[in-house]
Amino acid sequence: MNYDGVYTNLGLLLSDQCVHTIKMAVFEGTTQNEFKDRKEFSGSLFRQMEEVYDYIDLTHSTFQKLRRIDQRDYPEVAVREALLNLLVQREYSFRASAFISFYTDRMGFTSIGGLVKGITLKDVMMGISVSPNVKLANVFYRLELIVAYGTGMLKIMKGYAGTGKEPKIETSDNVFKIILPNLNVLTGKEESVVNKPTGNI
Repeated sequence: MNYDGVYTNLGLLLSDQCVHTIKMAVFEGTTQNEFKDRKEFSGSLFRQMEEVYDYIDLTHSTFQKLRRIDQRDYPEVAVREALLNLLVQREYSFRASAFISFYTDRMGFTSIGGLVKGITLKDVMMGISVSPNVKLANVFYRLELIVAYGTGMLKIMKGYAGTGKEPKIETSDNVFKIILPNLNVLTGKEESVVNKPTGNI
């Protein structure tokens, strides 16, 4: 609240009356031609964070005789950091929803708002941390959800080290997108296995 007892924009974001949402879609194949599932998460940013993270349970199961072996489709640290980036770095002056999109071979986190003016993608990949939402970032820092030290993108890249696959970052003046490749999808002439998020839509 401000000195006049009026709730601030930050207070609104952290309340159940938050007007911003995260939309999630699961597509058939590698394009947006056909929806398989869709869902929208609302409420406080903390509620959205928890519900989205719980919903994203992408595990690939194989069997060796009678033994079941579970492998995550995406490095857990990469998913966590991409989701936190979606929440903390987003431009909240726009009412447009943030998007998380699933395809056979990848998952994309798309948020409104590009990089802070004067900061380049190369700067971010080198560990520069500049948030457009300083007070929001401070709340997440005090709750030990982020370290506010520019390590998020580095953690995402490290999560894929040695896998032969690499995340992609795309930016424009008004959009920031993180694309995480599916570790369990075979490439080349081999048949791909489609794994969609668990949960009912």
